[in-house]
Amino acid sequence: MSTFRSDLSQTEFPLSERISAKTIRGSVLELIQKENPDFNENCHLSISELNNYREKYLSNMMQEQLGDLSTLDKTVLASLNEKKLISDQLEDQQSKDTFGQRIADRVATFGGSWTFIISFMTFLLMWIAFNAFILLNKGFDPYPFILLNLILSCLAALQAPVIMMSQNRQEEKDRERAKKDYMINLKSEVEIRLLHDKIDHLIIHQQQELLEMQKIQLDTMKDLLQKHTREKE
Repeated sequence: MSTFRSDLSQTEFPLSERISAKTIRGSVLELIQKENPDFNENCHLSISELNNYREKYLSNMMQEQLGDLSTLDKTVLASLNEKKLISDQLEDQQSKDTFGQRIADRVATFGGSWTFIISFMTFLLMWIAFNAFILLNKGFDPYPFILLNLILSCLAALQAPVIMMSQNRQEEKDRERAKKDYMINLKSEVEIRLLHDKIDHLIIHQQQELLEMQKIQLDTMKDLLQKHTREKE
């Protein structure tokens, strides 16, 4: 297999990965020359080395636009370097709900349903009917149902903070969802930019190959014409 030596790292790479410095975008080339002053437009490097500098350029650009990179930005860049899906890393970072959080979610879900409303109204009516009509206000909780009011007050006092806990959990989930959307959108934008650079390189590389083929064809035609001219003479 044919190989070439990279002018950047002096490492052998397959010839198919050779990239001419003339085809590199100016901003990326400036970054390469900043770290390697001897690298010029007549030099060559591999596609893997070029991709590393593209990612460095994007990282520097993000840092200039956003200031210091946040943990989310670093996670996105890490997923690019490791060639992993951002969704896989997000699943690894998810924490498991505690027992109290699960109970709070279930209480809030049940407390905001028609099942709870109908069941509780049925309980109240049965309580009032049993004490007022069956026991004729001589039972354990006669009118004005002081025990029932106490039960309702205790229920409201306990239910309110539990529902607030569940709402806080929902807000945390919304924030986590927003962070995930931000990281996925940011990675999509960065990958689209990298894809544009790669497509530009492929187009320029193909054009160079076509020009080389045309030059070879022209040289062949010239040789044939010269040969034909000599034969006529």
